[in-house]
Amino acid sequence: MDILDDRRFAGMKPFEEKVWMASPTMHGDEQRWVDGAIRANWVSTVGANIDEIENLLADYVGCKYAVALSCGTAALHVATKLAGEKLYGQARPNEGTLRGHRVFSSDMTFDASVNPVAYEDGEAVFIDTERDTWNMSPEALERAFEIYPDVRLVVIAHLYGTPAKMQEIRDICDRHGALIVEDAAESLGAKYLLDGKWMETGSLGRYNCISFNGNKIITGSAGGMFLTDSLEDAEKVRKWSTQSREDAPWYQHEEIGYNYRISNIIAGIVRGQFPYLDEHIAQKRAIWERYEKGLADLPVKMNPWDREKSLPNFWLSCLLIDEDAMAPMVRGERDYLYQHVSGKSCPQEILEALMAMNAEGRPIWKPMHMQPIYRTNAFVTETGNGRARSNAYIEETGFVDVGADIFRRGLCLPSDNKMTAEQQDVIIDLIHRCFW
Repeated sequence: MDILDDRRFAGMKPFEEKVWMASPTMHGDEQRWVDGAIRANWVSTVGANIDEIENLLADYVGCKYAVALSCGTAALHVATKLAGEKLYGQARPNEGTLRGHRVFSSDMTFDASVNPVAYEDGEAVFIDTERDTWNMSPEALERAFEIYPDVRLVVIAHLYGTPAKMQEIRDICDRHGALIVEDAAESLGAKYLLDGKWMETGSLGRYNCISFNGNKIITGSAGGMFLTDSLEDAEKVRKWSTQSREDAPWYQHEEIGYNYRISNIIAGIVRGQFPYLDEHIAQKRAIWERYEKGLADLPVKMNPWDREKSLPNFWLSCLLIDEDAMAPMVRGERDYLYQHVSGKSCPQEILEALMAMNAEGRPIWKPMHMQPIYRTNAFVTETGNGRARSNAYIEETGFVDVGADIFRRGLCLPSDNKMTAEQQDVIIDLIHRCFW
């Protein structure tokens, strides 16, 4: 039975056009720069659009150098590879720069943050989440350094456009001599108060990465950016991203390279999008605030942020159901079951209702330590080792897996900046009815 056939949803009809969670918003300027690239016949991995977006992003974010790449994952890969080379030296062609080394990584994130550690033969150690921002817990990070004092690299992601607690994380990394790779793929335009100075995410690590994927705050349909204050490191990334060609009159290679440079066509779309970044952020914030106000009478909370030290870009609006308002729900690897209880709901019930209304929502990112591919990797919480905590003879006390709890009770709501206030009101009404 379609969930909308339930009498709770009487009178509700699906949207005629789908309301997306986050889709590209084009303004027309993009076509100008794409057409210019075609007319000039600069359609490959060099051209004025590439040069311009590198200058625009470096200036906006506050880093000295930017290198435009084919996607955010490419930026994360070269950033992770470069950090490994800086720490441990140049690797053999058949080995990664992190071979034999552990890396502390955000746990509740998309796997693109973490996979480059594996690309470079490293072993990710996942650091649990904290509740104030849904990002890496500084307390868990400190515990991780106690357990693995030899680690010298930390990969930190800003979830859903909300900055992590970078002051605490930077201080901890500085004490332990660790470099930071900052995954700002979701958070372009978000700001954080570091050492008394407001700074953009994308400038808070040694190496920083941004994504222009189709669902991001501004998009090129694809594309990404590597950011750094080091000219030497920027030039190394440019070399790697164009197959590591040496300065010779023929194709000569002394190290492994990649076909990671951005297309001048894609860069043209980004160039046309960039003037609208602040407008998109304002629209996203208005959506988050309408949800906060419209759902205030329900036993739920919106995804949180530090209102004194941060200003998110509000890329996605998310909802967390209070524990005592959670209806029974279980998830397998690919399926789920839930039971409706009057006065309660669960993420999968709301997601099914959204789908029936022709609106898109998604579960929260499933934490990396719960993913089948990484289940044997170490996981550290604020209380220490997060693996093998059960004991048939001794009652466990104090252990909390924060990321798993947020995944269990949370979901991402339709957050498209083309969604009208009237459409959002219908979605808010729909969520209310899920609790009837």
